[in-house]
Amino acid sequence: MSVTAAQGFEAAGVAVGLKSSGKPDVAVVVNRGPLKVGAAVFTSNRAKANPIIWSQQVVQDGVVEAIVLNSGGANCFTGTFGFQTTHQTAEKAAELLGVSAGDVLICSTGLIGTGDEAFRAKVLDGTRKGIAQLSADGGEAASLAIMTTDSHPKRSVVTRDGWSIGGMAKGAGMLAPGLATMLVVLTTDAVLDAAEADAALRRATRTTFDRLDSDGCMSTNDQVTLMASGASGNRPAAEEFAAALAEVCLDLSRQLQADAEGASHDITIEVVHAASESDAVEVGRSVARNNLFKAAIFGNDPNWGRVLAAIGTTDAEFDPYDVDVWMNGVRVCSQGGPDASRDDVDLTPRATHLLIDLKVGGAAATILTNDLTHDYVHENSAYAT
Repeated sequence: MSVTAAQGFEAAGVAVGLKSSGKPDVAVVVNRGPLKVGAAVFTSNRAKANPIIWSQQVVQDGVVEAIVLNSGGANCFTGTFGFQTTHQTAEKAAELLGVSAGDVLICSTGLIGTGDEAFRAKVLDGTRKGIAQLSADGGEAASLAIMTTDSHPKRSVVTRDGWSIGGMAKGAGMLAPGLATMLVVLTTDAVLDAAEADAALRRATRTTFDRLDSDGCMSTNDQVTLMASGASGNRPAAEEFAAALAEVCLDLSRQLQADAEGASHDITIEVVHAASESDAVEVGRSVARNNLFKAAIFGNDPNWGRVLAAIGTTDAEFDPYDVDVWMNGVRVCSQGGPDASRDDVDLTPRATHLLIDLKVGGAAATILTNDLTHDYVHENSAYAT
């Protein structure tokens, strides 16, 4: 049920022709309360889409009544017309729901630099139709409507004693921090105030979505939103809620990773015994963004030399001649030199695990990435056609 698994939420997904396939392309999620708490985190790209610029203002007071999302057009670099389209979408939703436009978030995803009167008309039509079809069973339809190059929807639900968190996500390409290319909506019926929601969301995304680095390309439209209705009447302890939210975010992150455009390997890069968490993240990300390493994994080649070459470009504290590397459970490098034979490593499974032991401290971090394939290049060479 995705975003309607939590009490107090209704959703819908409708088709209005933004996608040439005729599939659903506008989603609406509404918080019926009694609380109308909202928090969001956004792309750190300086080039931001119009919905991001709008939503960053909306969420500042911690009140969110609804969110409207469209696929089939990013509404980015579309000038004053594009921002007016976003504003009009929020106003239309507010009019139909009887709320303030300043409490309506907007998200868009699709091709950058396109938008005309027809696009605006379809988004507004989708907003009308979506609100007319709102239901407590509409979460699955909403998750379908936000897909672009995704091969399937991403949904996750966690239930605790008396309260729940539901979530939906889209994303298959341009997956890189901050946030990775995604639209994510998270809902909970737990009792939270705005400060608690914001803190929990930032804590969860820092170790999940912010560590998904599929292809090293950052989007203009990333937004992860948390809405709390308080409909369960239960106020969980902060640690309990944070852990549950992180569980949903990690599940959705791994679903995004598994659906990355053209990928044939899902690579988990675990860095241990680092001097600091930031060092561990920097080392893991250096490997995740190394095209030679990613191409080697695509070819089922356990070329651990590319791992050492990648981490040597960082400022992290370690001795490159005292690093151990494991690939799928086989230690191929010990103290910066060869260990087990490369023939002992089986890289044919889709799930690939790389362990890097820096041997300088007690910190660790995990980065999620994918291999670099012919299909990825082909799909992105024809994205706009």
